[in-house]
Amino acid sequence: MTHNSKVGITDTTLRDAHQSLMATRLRNEHIMPIISHIDEVGYHSLEVWGGATFDTCLRFLDEDPWERLVQMRELAPRSPFQMLLRGQNLVGYRHYPDDVVDAFVRLAVKNGINIIRIFDALNDTRNMSRAMAAARAAGAHVQATLSYTLSPLHNIEYFVQLAVELEKMGADSIAIKDMAGLLTPYATYTLVQRLKESIELPVQLHSHFTSGMAFMAYLKGIEAGCDVVDTAISALSLGSSQPATESMVAALQGTPYDTGLDLEQISHIADYFKEVRKHYDIPADIVMGVDTAVLSYQIPGGMISNLASQLASQNATNLLPQVLEEVPRVRAELGYPPLVTPSSQIVGTQAVINVISGERYKVILTEVKNYLRGLYGRPPGEVDPDLLARVIGKEAPYQGRPADLLEPGLEKGREELGKYMEKEEDILSYILFPQQALSFFQRRRGEIPPQQNAAAPAVKTGTAASHSGPAAVVQLDKLYTVDHDLLASGDETDCFIYPSA
Repeated sequence: MTHNSKVGITDTTLRDAHQSLMATRLRNEHIMPIISHIDEVGYHSLEVWGGATFDTCLRFLDEDPWERLVQMRELAPRSPFQMLLRGQNLVGYRHYPDDVVDAFVRLAVKNGINIIRIFDALNDTRNMSRAMAAARAAGAHVQATLSYTLSPLHNIEYFVQLAVELEKMGADSIAIKDMAGLLTPYATYTLVQRLKESIELPVQLHSHFTSGMAFMAYLKGIEAGCDVVDTAISALSLGSSQPATESMVAALQGTPYDTGLDLEQISHIADYFKEVRKHYDIPADIVMGVDTAVLSYQIPGGMISNLASQLASQNATNLLPQVLEEVPRVRAELGYPPLVTPSSQIVGTQAVINVISGERYKVILTEVKNYLRGLYGRPPGEVDPDLLARVIGKEAPYQGRPADLLEPGLEKGREELGKYMEKEEDILSYILFPQQALSFFQRRRGEIPPQQNAAAPAVKTGTAASHSGPAAVVQLDKLYTVDHDLLASGDETDCFIYPSA
């Protein structure tokens, strides 16, 4: 099966590419001079916002994520802007009330977003429904997402049925989100072919180069009828980022799938980002390496390096092989959640704890307990009954939509923010990240001095492995740490530190 239509390219340089390679630290000073040139290329869309960009702007860069979006929109008026939204989690790491979801989506669209890619870490469509409805109400294109993973449960049929359900829920297009680079070329062909037979929607493919197969997967996906693929400018591609735009454009030139994009025009943008890269520390193995361990353990590359850093901070690097074996075990016991934020952090951290403590589940993360109670949504598969009984006893896991348990949050946020609110968007920043947003607002009012490191280069301190201590574990892709002092004391309640990207 083939199709004879131009393939669209979504450029991820300003969101996922730098999130994957430089811990989401790309700053406005390096975005604004080039975005008008990117706007002129004629991409299907530009992924510029969402994911970890929101958190990182406030936490590390002393920049307002809403202002970044407004500035980008002013400088790039032609291209559709796309963002990544974690369903009911928005751009945070827990569920937020429906009124907060509605307001966030409305303001994202008001400030320039046209396409919202909505996913849930468990592929629980109940956690996607409100955001999808809010995006539709705001006039955005609703791109519903299949979080691709492999397990005894996650096969082609599973994802086709999920796509059919999302189409019925009002999706405008379907994205296959392969966060770990697990898609093989022929699995991609079959999945795309089956999707195109089963639904009437455009299909978009997003993969990471971690395993080295993404280019081949894209080509086979395109041959099967895939409409759009995600790529990044060559200077910020490969490794744990996306395939390179220029290579994809060149590969399709003169074929029925020709993108119609101008390679020379794109190469000037690549030259700009080659210079920008010099301001950031990107370890060579992250950029150039192909990590086939992801195929054995199904652990995204950024997660492996993160596990290594957690162990290094405990002087337990020698335990990494055991942790890599423990992650799939924990994942199976939790019902095979896809390893994507926040489930990747939950599974990975619990695996590290199991190995370091020398006894499995001697300490159980609060997040694991909440997951087993049903507070993250419906686990894809059956949870290990012994673990479930150990954690929640005879209590039955919550079967409803987790957000139904939440009280409205907007008015409370407005009251707490008080004098610091300068615009409606500030309430959302505060509700999502109270501590980071409040510090930002205080700096904005001149009440406290600017962050000393805000203007400094991203992670210009050597490779990730050179960081030590729980507060300093910096990782490229999924950032999180465990507070090891709390962990050593056996107090599992607060030892999970939320991802910083």
